[in-house]
Amino acid sequence: MDPAAFAEIVSVTREFVRGRVVPAENEIDETDDIPEDIRQSAKDMGLYGFASPEEYGGLGLNLEEEVQLVFELGYTTPALRSMFGTNNGIAGHVLLEGGTEEQKLEWLPKLASGELTASFALTETEAGSDPSTLTTSAQRDGETWVLNGSKRYITNAPIADVFMVFARTNPEAKASRGISTFLVPRDAPGLSVGPKDKKMGQGGAWTSEVFFDDVRVDGSFLIGGEEGVDNGYATAMRCLAHGRTHMAACCVGLAGRLVDESVAYAQSRMQSGHPIASFQLIQGMIADSVTEQLAGKSLTLEVARAFDAGTDRKLGPSAAKYFCSEMLGRVADRAVQIHGGAGYMRGVAVERFYRDARLYRIFEGTSQIQQVIIARQALGAATEG
Repeated sequence: MDPAAFAEIVSVTREFVRGRVVPAENEIDETDDIPEDIRQSAKDMGLYGFASPEEYGGLGLNLEEEVQLVFELGYTTPALRSMFGTNNGIAGHVLLEGGTEEQKLEWLPKLASGELTASFALTETEAGSDPSTLTTSAQRDGETWVLNGSKRYITNAPIADVFMVFARTNPEAKASRGISTFLVPRDAPGLSVGPKDKKMGQGGAWTSEVFFDDVRVDGSFLIGGEEGVDNGYATAMRCLAHGRTHMAACCVGLAGRLVDESVAYAQSRMQSGHPIASFQLIQGMIADSVTEQLAGKSLTLEVARAFDAGTDRKLGPSAAKYFCSEMLGRVADRAVQIHGGAGYMRGVAVERFYRDARLYRIFEGTSQIQQVIIARQALGAATEG
């Protein structure tokens, strides 16, 4: 994208986040909902499609540009980015990575405009960080497929219009084989969505279970058409690699906000007649958080550049997601410590962000899964078995 045009997008987004969303954070957390005017503004700004190519109605940002935009989006409640994150990220990328041209032309413009909200339906009760063990099935019946099973913790499921569903199409195949991806409209007979999950944090970002009871879809809803049969696992891995870099950027953005909250509080909170910012132990915690946030930012940008160049789309994304999510946990913990008793009180930003931050070490692959991926990429065959 033209640098001047991209700079304008980042500037407008920063103004929107800090001027419109930050003042609404407590309301979003308390009501577990995002005001409709904020949803509509996000659509009008093109935030539902920043990662989609321009020919499909999006802004066409590459990953390096995307993470810079997400640094701004991550500065506020994670519910904002989650609202349109799946359209840009793991759900939309199912179509970008594995869809036919006809499928892309039909569905991506609707996702990019916000006309439709998509969900990435991969996780199951017995299949989380390792999707090769999923049991949701899809059986061919003439020109249609019949899906049975369930998914859990599915982001945006309560409001999704369409689900990208990963199902086992060949039960005899090796674990990571025999998996395909289907685009399933919400109104498909037999599809039902459970109640919203009650979570520790990230109020306003909704997840729930999704159930498939003899859900029948036409063969045209198989992602990739006949070429997509048994290729779902590879598609999921490519989507998750992109998504992990995106999540690293979310962590960097939120860490930046926590640093700002820590600095502002340290400068204003008086103890023994002095601002606590004058105490070296407080300075040490702030210095550690600033340093780690800058390290995460640099790492994420470098990984995004390598991803765009095609030189590393495995190790780097996992390393960025692993480091930045763990880094965010440490920064959030320090922020609460700097605030002292105030940091433990509801209504204080760092208390809310402390709860919000915890999820980043779990979803889109736990920290332990990232360690395994990094080690396998670095050590190769020595890690087998």
